[in-house]
Amino acid sequence: MLLTIDVGNSRIKVAVFEHNKQVDFFIFETNEALKNFKNIFKKYSNLQKIIFSSVGKLDEDVVNYIKNQFKTEIITHKSKFPFTNLYSTPETLGIDRMVLAAGATLMLPNQNRLIIDAGTCITYDFVNSEDQYLGGAISPGIKIRYKSLNNYTSKLPLLSLSEEFDIIGNSTKSAIHSGVINGVLFEIEGFISQYSLKNQDLTIILTGGDAEFLAKRLKSTIFANSNFLLESLNILSIYLNEND
Repeated sequence: MLLTIDVGNSRIKVAVFEHNKQVDFFIFETNEALKNFKNIFKKYSNLQKIIFSSVGKLDEDVVNYIKNQFKTEIITHKSKFPFTNLYSTPETLGIDRMVLAAGATLMLPNQNRLIIDAGTCITYDFVNSEDQYLGGAISPGIKIRYKSLNNYTSKLPLLSLSEEFDIIGNSTKSAIHSGVINGVLFEIEGFISQYSLKNQDLTIILTGGDAEFLAKRLKSTIFANSNFLLESLNILSIYLNEND
């Protein structure tokens, strides 16, 4: 039984895997980490291993608590990955992006893969059919776009994601929704189009907190899985055990 932990910029996601099948899932704010981990460990006292990646800030006492409970593996830039990293500044590449690339490499062999993670930021990561990680792009996520319009103007209101939006906004609020949501959709479609032109048999994976919302509205054929990073940690753990 394995516990995977994804510490993001705003929230922590946790999944329990047994025989490579996800059997439980948790999501909570970073400031509630210790309480939640205590409850999880009480429920799953027979964990064999914990593996986690972090791009957010997790208090050191919480990290030490986790490490003192069960065998723990923290993914770092020094960890072994199943792809060749051709990023020009590999030490600056986000651990979450590396884990996603690893998951795509292991789960979808011999393919060109584009992983789109729609979370706090929207990241694009490309691994070719030769298992070479080439890089990608980083842009503001949906929440950041709404917040930026409010922060950097004097009169635009702070809005949040809306199910109702149109290409033509007939009010300030609907114009903001149109600009933010359609802007993200056009951006993603544009990236997919450009990658598809240059790479045959491209497999697109959409993940992250906004994946479900976006997947319903994108025209491109994609593989949507909001918890792909947790699944990637699970399969990466198997890979590390086999290549220790």
